[in-house]
Amino acid sequence: MSGTSLDAVDAALVCFNDQHCELQQQLALPIAEDIRQQALSLLYPGNNELARLCRLDVQLGHLFAEAVQTLLLQADLDRSTISAIGSHGQTLRHYPDDEFPTSLQIGDPNIIAEQTGITTVADFRRRDAGGQGAPLVPAFHQAMLQDSHHDRVIVNIGGIANITVLAKDRNKPVIGFDTGPGNALLDSWTQQHLRQTHDKEGQWAAGGTCQQALLDTLVNDPYFRQPPPKSTGRESFNLQWLEKSLQNFPNLKPQDIQTTLVELTAKTIAQAILKYSPDTEQVLICGGGGHNNFLMQRLAANLPEQTIQSTAIAGIDPDWVEAMAFAWLAKQTLDGQAGNLPSVTGAQHSLILGGIYPAITG
Repeated sequence: MSGTSLDAVDAALVCFNDQHCELQQQLALPIAEDIRQQALSLLYPGNNELARLCRLDVQLGHLFAEAVQTLLLQADLDRSTISAIGSHGQTLRHYPDDEFPTSLQIGDPNIIAEQTGITTVADFRRRDAGGQGAPLVPAFHQAMLQDSHHDRVIVNIGGIANITVLAKDRNKPVIGFDTGPGNALLDSWTQQHLRQTHDKEGQWAAGGTCQQALLDTLVNDPYFRQPPPKSTGRESFNLQWLEKSLQNFPNLKPQDIQTTLVELTAKTIAQAILKYSPDTEQVLICGGGGHNNFLMQRLAANLPEQTIQSTAIAGIDPDWVEAMAFAWLAKQTLDGQAGNLPSVTGAQHSLILGGIYPAITG
């Protein structure tokens, strides 16, 4: 998969056995800057969108196929040993609350199946009948990370942050939703002011001062008060969204704004946890945000009663949870098993997700 950050294609080679999974090999294939810019330009309305989308759909199909082929070379495995590829695709638009709700991911799975010779499962989100098609990874969290001795919350901090509430009582429904911005605003602001892809370890933000009045304005966005099921994306939380609020704070230093954005991510995650799982014992972190030391410090400060650790303590590499999840979702599809959680996405019922694109070799 390639996420909101658009920095690389994550490919994970996963072996499943009796509901357990093992990450055997992994690869982060960088996305060329021209392709990245094409994708970023399609996140918002613009000229000649349809032609540009069609072209990028093909380019990403080839790129995803290349990631699989490179991973198999790295692992010294023949394609015949692989049951299937699960391809999330690149999200370009996510409209869960529209009159005709939809979620668009591209990266043509026909090309992936043809180039690799491996059956490909893709387009998972649009089958979530009556639901938002997101987040889907909480079903994987439940299968792999639920614990009968501890109430747990899994926090994934990608471009957008989301939580999964896993009660130790397995009869309780799973709660999961996007909490709001994760790394997307932090990365965009850093790129604009430092000309760097991200604020490494949160060092720039750590040297600034949180601006409480700006934070109060940002936290007042209606999304944060909206009850789940809910999901969001760059359509809602982007630099244009931020700049509307900054019009009322014209003299703030860019570094202080970065510090405030870190607090926004930490605070909205913490508020979601305290509201929907106030007695949770373990908070397990995954996703790129876990490498932002300052963000982790602020999250801990906002959750003083909780133990915050990496999903590594439960045997799942925090950097590869989402890629592993879509391998699991592909397996669910091929096994004829549901991949969504209606309590999370708001779907009418459990469903087998995705389309299957067979690899026909003659």
